[in-house]
Amino acid sequence: MGNLDDDGNLAHHGGVPIIDFAKWHAGGSQEEKQKIASQLASACQSVGFVFIINHLLPHEKLSEAFAWSKRMFELDQKQKMLAPHPPGHVVHRGYSWPGLEKVSNSMGDEDDPDLIRKLRQVSDVKESYEIGSDDYPEQPNVWLPDHVLPGFREFMTGFYWDSWENAKMILKAMAIGIGLDNEDYFLRYHSGHENQLRLLHYPPVPAANIEDKSMTRMTAHSDWPSITMLFQDDCGGLQIENPNKEGDFIAAEPLQDAIVLNVGDLLQRWSNDRFTGDENLTRARYSIPYFVCPKGNAVIETIQECVSENKPAKYKPIKWDEYRLMRGSMQYEAPEARCSILVLVDVLALQDLPSKLQFGMKF
Repeated sequence: MGNLDDDGNLAHHGGVPIIDFAKWHAGGSQEEKQKIASQLASACQSVGFVFIINHLLPHEKLSEAFAWSKRMFELDQKQKMLAPHPPGHVVHRGYSWPGLEKVSNSMGDEDDPDLIRKLRQVSDVKESYEIGSDDYPEQPNVWLPDHVLPGFREFMTGFYWDSWENAKMILKAMAIGIGLDNEDYFLRYHSGHENQLRLLHYPPVPAANIEDKSMTRMTAHSDWPSITMLFQDDCGGLQIENPNKEGDFIAAEPLQDAIVLNVGDLLQRWSNDRFTGDENLTRARYSIPYFVCPKGNAVIETIQECVSENKPAKYKPIKWDEYRLMRGSMQYEAPEARCSILVLVDVLALQDLPSKLQFGMKF
């Protein structure tokens, strides 16, 4: 499968453009790389999501990643709670049980002190496990003990860095595609240590609870960082907003071994909305997003090539650490807040845990 269909147009799968990176990393010429970059930029300007095929992660590696994710989520609740997500929204690592996190599109700067409570009236029925670089002290990993799932930490550490190799390739293509002379323009803001690998599982939920909106998988949202690379299982479940019709969501049916690339908030700010990240919904059974984040002190400022007299800079400069903390404040309750997730967590599994792991949580 290549970039173009029989009529010479960019190929699509379920309405999502397909970009073939085979010639980028297989000794392709500069002209071939420029063509791939231009196609990528064009797709990101029109949709905000693209399928990337023939990237650097082989089928066997992706299959193994999903197998490890499934084994981890099949552990009993007591075992998973041996690596609990820390209180609050500052450190985003370890296991989040159903109902702990509430995803939304709220920015965190709204003038409504009661907004978090209002958002949490409908629970997100999902569980996740967050992984980062072991050499990033600001976001220390919270690993399961090795005896609980031998080999898990070793594989996921390797998968984290393999995914970063893909991300570097994409960031370079983005810079070339937008017309910058320096292909490392975006890459220089990133070190790889600030990224986040997320394992996601969506347990079964009665259809009636989804229909009456008393529960949700994950509400429509944009992603915060530079870009997101999403790996889907065969069940799919990702839906993206129709760029031509607000509130209308299109199913992004799985394409085997493809990366679903999503433009994040930061790339949208850098490009002055030339690249747009559409909102997305997720109802997958298992998925693995990899969030590509800049260095904490990186200042995200609209690049001059995307500014003109007719289109002045839309966004004020902001540091990544400030932005992520602002957005994250809406997703996790403060440590002292009462958690209203009694029906979603096996409380009995917590009773045998050491008290220091319970963080004084109230149920």
